[in-house]
Amino acid sequence: MSVLDLLWIFLILSTIQPVIRQRWLEWQRLSAFRRLEARRKSRVIGLIHRQETMSLLGFPIARYIDIHDSEEVLRAIQLTDPSVPIDLILHTPGGLVLAAEQIAHALARHPARVTVFVPHYAMSGGTLIALAADEIVMAENAVLGPVDPQLGQYPAASILKAVSRKEPKDLDDQTLILADMAEKAIQQVERFVCELLCRHLPEERAAALARVMASGTWTHDYPISVKEARELGLPVSTDLPPEVFHLMRLYPQTSQRRPSVEYIPLPYGPRPSPGGRPPAGDHHP
Repeated sequence: MSVLDLLWIFLILSTIQPVIRQRWLEWQRLSAFRRLEARRKSRVIGLIHRQETMSLLGFPIARYIDIHDSEEVLRAIQLTDPSVPIDLILHTPGGLVLAAEQIAHALARHPARVTVFVPHYAMSGGTLIALAADEIVMAENAVLGPVDPQLGQYPAASILKAVSRKEPKDLDDQTLILADMAEKAIQQVERFVCELLCRHLPEERAAALARVMASGTWTHDYPISVKEARELGLPVSTDLPPEVFHLMRLYPQTSQRRPSVEYIPLPYGPRPSPGGRPPAGDHHP
């Protein structure tokens, strides 16, 4: 075998290795979905957004909830018998209001129980989808976010506040049109959130909570913790199955540089002190 033959073999193996690795990863994900479905006797759907890298040019692109996502989730719900519960694993920074509302509406209409799992965060449109669930199961340090609409790079609530501080004669037509759109956007999202919440809360309480969530009470990236979500009246628990965390590890973040966080990926129990004695509070015979 010549050096040229070895070079060709190396090039062929280098070409097919990423394909084999991707196929293996897809099989692992499918197996993880099957195991979780068998345990919970449900349909498991993953809506997981990571930063992706374009295969040809190699630069990262941000992922968010778009129309393609809503089409796929709606198709999965349609393929699910009305008597089968749905578990949605949600990890997203948000996205298009139209797509998020479509998914939320479909989940709310599903007759069987709907559970949303949030292992890390579900912001903006992700929170809107979570509000459609019968139960939101979050990791203890996971967060939700406000659902106030954004117009371009500006929050709708901030546009209205800025306009209210000026006289109409001091505003141009474009700003007045933007303010009109902002007012309508807030009303629409608030009304939709109220409809979702009315399934679990009294109408007055649901309306008040929808106003808080959609009208710019916080900045758009404000993290709503488990404690605060419960105080707001959301149906939140922290009984997140360990299979969900395992599944998240099968969606690794694309890395083009040295990782900034490193550790030994094993569970650690109580550790002895440097002197060899057990930690304070531990008693051994």
